[in-house]
Amino acid sequence: MRDPLNKRLPRELKSDIGKHLVIFLFFVLIIGAVSGFLVADNSLIKSYDESFEKFNIEDGNFELYTTVDEDTMSAIEKDGGIKTYENYYKDEETKDFSSTLRIFGERTEIDLVDIWEGDLPSADNEIAIDRLYAKNHDLKVGDTISAAGIEFTISGIVALSDYSTLYEKPSDLMFDNDKFGVGVTTAEGFEAVRDNHIHYSYSWLYNKKPKDDEEAKEKAEDLIKVLSENAVITNYIPAYANQAIIFAGNDMGGDKMSMIVFLYLTVIILAFIVAITTDSTINKEASVIGTLRASGYTRRELIRHYMIMPVLTLLAGAVVGNILGYTLLESYMADAYLGSYSLPTYDILINPEAFVMTTAAPFVIMVIINYVSLSSKLKLSPLRFIRRDISKRKKKKAFRLNTKINIMARFRLRIIFQNLPNYITIIVGVLLANIILFFGIAFKPLLLNFQESIEDNMLAKNIYVLKMPAETETSGAEKGAMLSLSTIEGKAKAEDVSIYGVETDSKYVRLTDHSKVYISTAYRDKYDIEEGDSITLKEEYGSKEYDFTVGGFYDYPSTIAVFMDLDSFNETFELDKDNYNIYFSNNEIEDIDDSLIAAKINKDDLTKTSRQLIRSMGGMMKVFEVFGIIMFVLIIYLLAKIIVEKNAQSISMTKILGYTDREINGLYVHTTTIVTVLSLICTIPLVDFILSKIFKIVFLDYSGYLEYDVSPLILIRTGLMGLAAYICVAVLLNMKVKKIPLAEALKNVE
Repeated sequence: MRDPLNKRLPRELKSDIGKHLVIFLFFVLIIGAVSGFLVADNSLIKSYDESFEKFNIEDGNFELYTTVDEDTMSAIEKDGGIKTYENYYKDEETKDFSSTLRIFGERTEIDLVDIWEGDLPSADNEIAIDRLYAKNHDLKVGDTISAAGIEFTISGIVALSDYSTLYEKPSDLMFDNDKFGVGVTTAEGFEAVRDNHIHYSYSWLYNKKPKDDEEAKEKAEDLIKVLSENAVITNYIPAYANQAIIFAGNDMGGDKMSMIVFLYLTVIILAFIVAITTDSTINKEASVIGTLRASGYTRRELIRHYMIMPVLTLLAGAVVGNILGYTLLESYMADAYLGSYSLPTYDILINPEAFVMTTAAPFVIMVIINYVSLSSKLKLSPLRFIRRDISKRKKKKAFRLNTKINIMARFRLRIIFQNLPNYITIIVGVLLANIILFFGIAFKPLLLNFQESIEDNMLAKNIYVLKMPAETETSGAEKGAMLSLSTIEGKAKAEDVSIYGVETDSKYVRLTDHSKVYISTAYRDKYDIEEGDSITLKEEYGSKEYDFTVGGFYDYPSTIAVFMDLDSFNETFELDKDNYNIYFSNNEIEDIDDSLIAAKINKDDLTKTSRQLIRSMGGMMKVFEVFGIIMFVLIIYLLAKIIVEKNAQSISMTKILGYTDREINGLYVHTTTIVTVLSLICTIPLVDFILSKIFKIVFLDYSGYLEYDVSPLILIRTGLMGLAAYICVAVLLNMKVKKIPLAEALKNVE
């Protein structure tokens, strides 16, 4: 027989359409976003993983100071158990806009190219360039780009399989698809480009593939010994450590768990909110439930009835959310990755795992939480429901409040104590919403502050790294020395450390005591180093280690660096007394041949982290802002609405006694206002603290250091946005109080 209680469902939906609509829309939003993300993530990861075999991606690459003869290379291949491939490139500045274009020759055997649009070059003056680089500079097939005095016609938009993330150097903190790009030409076209900035790079494949990263590391350590014995190495990086190859894959895989945790945390909060609203409904319908139980309805039948609407709301939200996830939101989420990484072309794949995670798992969470809540509530006897004696605890005498407290304040305190679970949920919800909101608001200003700090603390406007000593007449140019060592892998991954040697009377790096070794503030803050501590660094391409005692700190927030006197530098690293290989200069050096300059470090190099993060994540930050506000409004509105409904009879009684709506709002709505405002005030500093710790932990796995420095104005803005959102909620609550009729006080009189 059909359950007569089901006839109540349409009426329940109609009478409380606002609550169910808000919860439905929230489920659509969160399930749609996560579903779209998982579908896009799975499709892109599958394409990325397949690219290693499809495009024959290298096992690593090394760069030599100059070419070697065939016999030497054969010896390297034999002893190292590898097959090498020439993969020379030339770095050239573009003419029409500020950027470095890395030009490769034709690729036919290794690190093949994936075509997004157009064709590979067929003429000497044609070039195929990276998709993101083209997008960021509004370039398309048929346009021209000038570099090295040659005007290339763009024949295709492509993705280079070994540059899925555009890292210019392995030591870079962040990739840069704005100021750095890659492209391929024909073999003849590559030869036509001048050799001033040629890099003798070789890619290798192992004859026997390592089974995991641990074995790959062992093979790489053996190979570098072979290389060191046969040639002068200027760069060496195995694929497992090459951020240009692995960063995108690691990032896409790592984001998945974060999104799942976020989904489940949100669903749990929503499930508790639904359980609280259902509990309020049971309190309101206690006598009806008692009558139904006395008439023969079982506890299981009533549990099923009260779970139908929440479950249907979730299922409806899941259906609509998954449809959006596979259509509109999939492309949006994919663009979030495609806007940062130069990934190969991909096909949208059906993802059963996404359905399980976004629909089945939330369904189970919702059912369990609501079943436990309803089961506990409906254990009471029918008689207690009829009498409306449904408190799970024995009634105790309310504890006495100090009579010196104002009567209105005592009344508000009673309201808080009577609705403590609701208010605790509000506090937790405000904390979570503020974390999301604060991250969205603070991220861009944090990066801009970081960028400004870098510009204010640059060692010099330009640092020229020389291939060999060369004199200059440029005014203000100052000699120095620089090399790279590596930290010892421990709680953080090993990373490059720039070691600077500076003259005693340096105008650019002013050391207080030249007999001491100083480290950058970035180094200090990232690794919690104190003055007097000892640090150990090792050669990048060797096994020799160096110990330094930290004598002080130099204000340099952008780079992990060590500073010492130039004479001490040359003595420590057993170099000639007159050795130097860099120039600090605030002016452009134009009297040194380009072929003698290995690199030029300027503002663009140091600020690439902030610029790239702003470009790639700026749009997502708006999503965080909107989502944080929505969650804030939803949680406070639903829970505050329950508090008002729970006290509807008392509110009606106060109206009968002559209190105005304004005075009643001063009791019930203002109590919620006090809790909400105090929650904002208390949780915002807590959120700031939590995010500062998260940032530090996250950046332990990255090269370099991003200082967490958020202006107090951002904290104030977060609070004001939360307050503005609550004002909208308060208006709705005031309207709710106003609609409570006087006759409510006459109902359910015991």
